[in-house]
Amino acid sequence: MAKGFASTTDTADKTISFDEIGKGLYAFTAEGDPNSGIIVGDDGVMVVDAQATPVMALEVIARVRKVTDKPIKYVLLSHYHAVRVLGASAYAGAEILASDAARDMIVERGRQDMDSEIGRFPRLFRAVESIPGLTWPTITFPQQMSVWLGKREVRIMHIGRGHTAGDVVAYVPDANVVFSGDLVEYHSACYCGDAHLADWPKTLDRLAAFKANALVPGRGAALDSSDKVQAGIDGTRDFLATLYTSAQDSVAQGLTLKQAFAAARKAMDPKFSGYAIYEHCMPFNVARAYDEAKGMGWPVIWTAERDREMWAALQD
Repeated sequence: MAKGFASTTDTADKTISFDEIGKGLYAFTAEGDPNSGIIVGDDGVMVVDAQATPVMALEVIARVRKVTDKPIKYVLLSHYHAVRVLGASAYAGAEILASDAARDMIVERGRQDMDSEIGRFPRLFRAVESIPGLTWPTITFPQQMSVWLGKREVRIMHIGRGHTAGDVVAYVPDANVVFSGDLVEYHSACYCGDAHLADWPKTLDRLAAFKANALVPGRGAALDSSDKVQAGIDGTRDFLATLYTSAQDSVAQGLTLKQAFAAARKAMDPKFSGYAIYEHCMPFNVARAYDEAKGMGWPVIWTAERDREMWAALQD
């Protein structure tokens, strides 16, 4: 293969940042690696997204312990992808929250996704032996639920499909702060391999309607002002529109997937090639966008074998 597969050549450690974006609200970020969010209430803590392994989750827990000794009572899975959820066992005694749709994805494709992502991200899964198995939520909900950390409400909402069918956001009303998961990325490529590209912009419209003071995206730096929040949403929208419009044009012209990949790169490289994990995402993104443009409403399950076959077929 002309290019190193997915993120297998990304071996450099990233610098972790832990930033307060509101009273008792923190963003754990690491230069384009998957983010976690921390919500500190009166009597406990919620962590948004668990990290890839229990060993990596300990990095989050260590930073939580620098700002509070309150127990971590909840871990929210903003959606189901292995790099987000497989560290959940490190949060001993915590309830694991997810949408019904996210749980359905674990049932349908959990093992395949686990094997796929471990193959794509060896640096993030260096402590793979610490993973006890698939992460299963202990509490699920169809559309919305509120969790109370004492007097602090965390409103968890499925506001539409986007990055996956099961995405949720966590909204903290008293601070007007949102934790978006991978519905929003900031200077990082959107991963669209399990996406619903026609729905995602409408979901972003609903997210923008919060007019949040701050937002923690799935990847990239915390957005700590309303202007930055809007910029993050707009940048995500532009990435998605450029990708999906290119795929739709390719399908309309009767191009093959490989030809569609070349056309998408021509459209996207000038604007987005400097984004984190861009090279990793592009083959998976174009494959899914091409499928959806051809009328395939539900994403095909990625497996470790399919990943490498597709990658080899699309690269020059």
